[in-house]
Amino acid sequence: MSPTPPPSNAPSPLNAPNSPDAPNAPPSGGWPRRRWLAALPTLTGMTGLTGLTGLAGLATGAPAAAQPAPAPTGPAGAGPRPLRFPADFGAHPDWRTEWWYVTGWLGEAADSAAPLPRHGFQLTFFRQRSDLARDSRSTFAARQLVFAHAAVTDLATKTLRHDQRIARAGFGLAEAAVGDTRVHLHAGTRWSLEREGGAPGGFDPTRQDPSRYLGRVDSRSAAFALEVELSARQPLLLQGDAGWSRKGPRPAQASFYYSQPQLAVRARLALDGGAAQPLEGRAWLDHEWSETLLDPEAEGWDWIGMNLFDGSALTAFRLRRPEGHPAGATLWAGGSWRPAGGVTRAFAADALRFTPLRHWTSSRHAQPLRYPVQWRVETPVGRFVVQALADDQELDSRASTGTVYWEGLSELLDEATGRRVGLGYLEMTGYAARLRL
Repeated sequence: MSPTPPPSNAPSPLNAPNSPDAPNAPPSGGWPRRRWLAALPTLTGMTGLTGLTGLAGLATGAPAAAQPAPAPTGPAGAGPRPLRFPADFGAHPDWRTEWWYVTGWLGEAADSAAPLPRHGFQLTFFRQRSDLARDSRSTFAARQLVFAHAAVTDLATKTLRHDQRIARAGFGLAEAAVGDTRVHLHAGTRWSLEREGGAPGGFDPTRQDPSRYLGRVDSRSAAFALEVELSARQPLLLQGDAGWSRKGPRPAQASFYYSQPQLAVRARLALDGGAAQPLEGRAWLDHEWSETLLDPEAEGWDWIGMNLFDGSALTAFRLRRPEGHPAGATLWAGGSWRPAGGVTRAFAADALRFTPLRHWTSSRHAQPLRYPVQWRVETPVGRFVVQALADDQELDSRASTGTVYWEGLSELLDEATGRRVGLGYLEMTGYAARLRL
């Protein structure tokens, strides 16, 4: 499906008309922006779902009509298989949609029992297979597309800076490499995420993960530059059934999905052209790839990925029907819990409950948008409250992936005591308009 380009007067963080960051500048490859966007299959900013966090491959639009059951998941009907590392750290170009999604917080005293974040950050790379060029023999055909989103939340001012990129793979413009995590875009400056780390005798995902990631983004239009070094402190977390994660009532609605929670972060952050400031913190990485994801009834999703201060990790998500649907709001749900040093527990689809407690209204649009920025999340391992640390963390990504969504740094509270027990990211999509494949 084609994305809906933003109207010419739509607010955008990309507002430097004469720079390569500008929304109306031609993307790498030379096509005018509107023609380029009109030709693309689209992605969302979720990650996680992505995790759903990034469920990519979606666009805003009118409600979709009823559709037949999707084809078997994966290229040539491929289904679930054991994940293999380090190969599965890399790209899977035969699959339609893929993303690497990093979120976290930055501050000081990251190892304290009650750390105080100063900034939140998000860096996401998407790869999309373009079937438009399937029959073309041209070397210049855009068979793979690479997108990126980046954002920084300043908790002192409660403001969000964000930027976006898009390019076709190849010719040094962009790449999502096979074999290990090496993804980058060039657009005046380099945006990149690369993994380092090997293990003698092969990689064992049940043991300490040797991964170290280096991420970089430099945005002139949004006036920030961020470099992060992410070091694994725990084994990989395989989501769903050993890394095969259902996303809907039909078996084909699934993805390969693993997480790397509790990443130790060392960072350098520069704002408004100032000197880079050293910071530390914690981060969460999701890597997910799929062929088919959303059920036609799904309007959007709500997702959390939370690093708890005791070393535990909590994932929870739900696919959401339109408000007032006779069958209820939740179409499908899932997630996991892993205590520090313990075994991962996957949640059944009926084991979670999301209840909105407080809303924030965005006035940037013709019709105001209401986002739940405080939730009660009931899980098999406890009842929590998720609360945004800044209400306005709305991202307008219509210049790349064609959607508006909310994604931001949030705290995890124990509902019984009100005590902060963790920090992480909340992502919500489908509130601006219903999503469709």
